[in-house]
Amino acid sequence: MSATRDLVEIRITVRGAVQGVGYRWFARETAIRLGVTGWVRNLPDGSVELEARGPQAAIDALLATLHEGPPKASVREVRTVPRLSSDELHGRFTILR
Repeated sequence: MSATRDLVEIRITVRGAVQGVGYRWFARETAIRLGVTGWVRNLPDGSVELEARGPQAAIDALLATLHEGPPKASVREVRTVPRLSSDELHGRFTILR
């Protein structure tokens, strides 16, 4: 089985007090440390959205960390769905504005 097929791609929505507390920076730094590619952005409803691509173990570690969040965040919910976009997630994990 090729390494490409071993990669997982998901969309994550995080709800709670997650904007204005450094959550996007926290998510980006965690993803980079784990070798996960993708992006993170704030949504108008106050939640944070991510698209992430990486090995299952790295995605699992990312999700566990996203449940905690940075010190000033209060995470109420982390919801995941399979990523449906055909756009490739390559390169360094980025913050979208």
